[in-house]
Amino acid sequence: MPQEPGAHEPPEPQHAPPTAPSPTSSGPAELGDLAALKALAQPRRQRILEHLTLHGPATSATLARALGLNTGSTSYHLRELARYGFVEETDGEEGPARSSPSQHRERWWRAVPGDRRFPPRSRQSPEMRHVMDELNHHAYAADLDLFERLQRESTEGDPWADAFPYSRGTIRLTLPELREFFEEYIALLNRYKRPESETPTDARTLLTRFLAFPVPPSLPAAAAAAAPTVDGDPECHDPAAHRPAHNRREADPS
Repeated sequence: MPQEPGAHEPPEPQHAPPTAPSPTSSGPAELGDLAALKALAQPRRQRILEHLTLHGPATSATLARALGLNTGSTSYHLRELARYGFVEETDGEEGPARSSPSQHRERWWRAVPGDRRFPPRSRQSPEMRHVMDELNHHAYAADLDLFERLQRESTEGDPWADAFPYSRGTIRLTLPELREFFEEYIALLNRYKRPESETPTDARTLLTRFLAFPVPPSLPAAAAAAAPTVDGDPECHDPAAHRPAHNRREADPS
């Protein structure tokens, strides 16, 4: 199944660094190169890529300050991400204003946009499955940690304090229907994307995550009990009325 809307063309054979696509490239591209997946699975690189996606172009020094790393480390990780087309150098015009020209040119980096997909698990080798499990483990833990932290830190009177919608529910689908369902979800996200010049000044960046998994045939009742529905539709929870007192997670994000 496709797993993530994201960003780049398939790697070339024999682990050759791929050429990053232009921001206007369309259509999904499968990320099936093991070396590229290993590069992406490194926790610090995930943090760097997320920062560039959320905050726009940055230098290695800017990223080091924001993420609590040293500049040499961020420079190395940026080069590895660029090697496989996840980031690319930019002129920095989209980033913060530069100071007066110096003898050493600052290198600005940006996340490469697009539609990145991971291979279906049935086509993953045992080694690739291990890498994907590590990548997903860190990503899911980091997402949950960020969701809980931002929800706790929301202040009273902030109009965005209720901007934490989530839903738990159950539906019965065939495999083809599930694939169609996912593509409709991606299309919905893309429908709301627009150039920065057309974005209202009061808009804020939102992180969206989609997760679905089949219930084991022997445990249908347990799944139904864990995710109540109303007339077959997922029950949407008002974040203002359903704030968990405590949620445990298996591991801290790196």
